[in-house]
Amino acid sequence: MTIAAAYWPRRFALPPPEARLFRVAEDSQLLAACHWQAGKRKDVPVIAIVHGLEGSCDSNYVLGIAEKAYQRGFHVVRLNQRNCGGTETLTPTLYNSGMSGDYRAIFEELAQGDGFTQIFFAGYSMGGNLVTKMAGEYGEAVPPELRGVCAICPAMDLAACADALNKPENYFYQRHFVTGLLGRYTRKAALFPKIYSPNGFGKIRSVRGFDDAITAPCFGYRDAQEYYDAAGARKVVAKVRVPMLMITAQDDPFVPYESFLAAMVAENPAIRFVAPEHGGHCAFISRHRGVERFWAEARVVDFCERLRR
Repeated sequence: MTIAAAYWPRRFALPPPEARLFRVAEDSQLLAACHWQAGKRKDVPVIAIVHGLEGSCDSNYVLGIAEKAYQRGFHVVRLNQRNCGGTETLTPTLYNSGMSGDYRAIFEELAQGDGFTQIFFAGYSMGGNLVTKMAGEYGEAVPPELRGVCAICPAMDLAACADALNKPENYFYQRHFVTGLLGRYTRKAALFPKIYSPNGFGKIRSVRGFDDAITAPCFGYRDAQEYYDAAGARKVVAKVRVPMLMITAQDDPFVPYESFLAAMVAENPAIRFVAPEHGGHCAFISRHRGVERFWAEARVVDFCERLRR
């Protein structure tokens, strides 16, 4: 199901987007594709969507949520993480799973700068970890404009995910991610040769190996494990107080279901935790046609719709 979702031919009924840059640090911006309802009214709810590892704002699941939300009357902001979607020139940094501050900055710009009063975030996989971490870091001090957060297959325990990718049956997933990460790093080194060395790492064959050799030292961590401990949302998920929908599949090949049980996600009354037996990684292909074909996308929009004032 995971593979089928990636290659399923899809078309999306969305108006042409408006490009927008969000400044998330003094030296860094994120590029968004925005679909505004007519008039860009401030009382219309906004949903900001964050993709997963090596995805972009044009990933099918991002476009799927965007289409469903736009048709239900939401403003939609499709976000690229740092360096994604061809935006390597917009920041001197790489990206990592702990950069929840980027999404707090975007939320604050939408709420305080633009004046929107109902803002929702949705994230898949790595993006799910980021929005969950953001929600947990707010704790009890949830801004009133943040109405809800949705996370699909969030990679909250990064070490467990990296270990799962090392299983023989996940060889092709691992190779896909490592190839993408190394390609992105090569482009980054060409753009910023004074910051990034193009070689000297040896043969990198795993996501953990990439994080040990590149991600961790670039962000001041001792090794991948220290980075995973700092960046994973599992340590703050108990502090989430904003209404949250969290969906995962018990058969996800590389986001272990056991990590959600260990984090006692279902014990948090703010979180609606849904874990069907099947669904793969961020796939959830239904037997039903139309809007229900990609089941999790529809649940995200339903959840946000119920929380609209």
